[in-house]
Amino acid sequence: MEMIQDMMPNMGMKVSPRLVAASYILELSSQELQQVINEELNDNPALEVLEKATCSVCGGALQGSICPHCLSQQKIDDSNAENDYGDDYFASYSLSGSSTDDDFDPLSQVAAQMTISERLLTELQAMLQPGDMPIAEFLVGSLDDNGYLQCSLEEVAELFSVEPTRVEMILGLLQSLEPIGIGARDLGECLLIQLNYLEQDGVEIPPHTGGIISGHLHELAEHKFGRIASKLGITIEQVNQASEFIKHRLNPYPAQEAEGFEPGVTRSGAAHILPDVIISQKEGDGGYEVEVVESKRFFLRVSPLYNQLLNDLEREPLRFSDDEKRHIQHYVSRAKLFIANINQRRQTLQKITACIAEQQKGFLAKGVRHLKALTRAAVAKELGMHESTVSRATAAKYVMLPSGQVIPFGNFFTASLSVRDVIKEIIGNESAPMTDQEIAAELASRGINVARRTVAKYREQLSILPSSLR
Repeated sequence: MEMIQDMMPNMGMKVSPRLVAASYILELSSQELQQVINEELNDNPALEVLEKATCSVCGGALQGSICPHCLSQQKIDDSNAENDYGDDYFASYSLSGSSTDDDFDPLSQVAAQMTISERLLTELQAMLQPGDMPIAEFLVGSLDDNGYLQCSLEEVAELFSVEPTRVEMILGLLQSLEPIGIGARDLGECLLIQLNYLEQDGVEIPPHTGGIISGHLHELAEHKFGRIASKLGITIEQVNQASEFIKHRLNPYPAQEAEGFEPGVTRSGAAHILPDVIISQKEGDGGYEVEVVESKRFFLRVSPLYNQLLNDLEREPLRFSDDEKRHIQHYVSRAKLFIANINQRRQTLQKITACIAEQQKGFLAKGVRHLKALTRAAVAKELGMHESTVSRATAAKYVMLPSGQVIPFGNFFTASLSVRDVIKEIIGNESAPMTDQEIAAELASRGINVARRTVAKYREQLSILPSSLR
């Protein structure tokens, strides 16, 4: 045996660099695409963008200071309100306002919303000595997304080298602020803080409610009313009254009801989402029109200077050195390829969204209850594309519905949304807690056949407790 090197012809399939680049551009979200475009503009001197103002709501191009798309949506509301305000109101109303400056942005005059963390610290600053504020800031920063304190008083006292009683005093002031129950260390303390507040406010509280919260909260969650009544020497009816009061008047997650909560920035601190595609209703025929926002948000072109250099290179190649030729040809071809990939992304999104809008007309017109079962494979087959292309095009992207709601593309392919909405309605209207089997039977009576395990899965996705804990 011996080892030799030899060359042999061989045929095979290989992914071209252009296809790789096109696939990469296609799967980018709107924000990621903006970042890639900015990087390409910095790296490629042959590529340039035409600056145009865009709407902060839908991302479309502005005409002066007006967004035509948002204006058309507003006309419907204005026509409905005309009867309420009268002609004098509309005679004095000017769309452009008193300012003639097209660059004026009214949103720049709106103050940013104060988060609950900032509001708590502002109120505590007026109640505490300056030397206590670092402790207060640490306590507020230790709140979780539900408003519970995630550290012990001993740890804080040791960290700041102060007495635990001083930390407890500051925590007491924090717990006196709204939302009531903020800063509690556990569920029982949270409910007791709210109970004391309602009592001071003159609200009639069922007897023994505080005792049930203090010592029998776990048994209450398991609906063991008889055991609680036996231990406290009261009737089951009194336990039931306390349970109903706790359920309807006390909130176990105080921070979730407060706007601007920011310790985890997971709820009200979410960033504003710009849609990638807008679906609007056509006038007259009742159909739907699809508009890719990127077609208005980015205006890319090959630099006129490099176009002229390329033309000169073709006419008089001897004028340029080899390095200059390579530079011009490389960057111009790179710019053209990048623009072509952006255009291909736009066309693919347009086709896919138009197909989805045609298949989901009921959902667009009547809401989630009319969402049809639709898969990415079905859309790909309808358009003659590969399923992975549809998956890349719709991943991490958002669409604005005719109603103005912005949803992820994935909602179109989640048929269980309609079932979950029905389950949420059934539980919301129940007179007594219904088991998963009873909910499945109610769904079957409405023509929706799902198994009990499926009901349990959807209920957990809706963050709804089982019947024994509701």
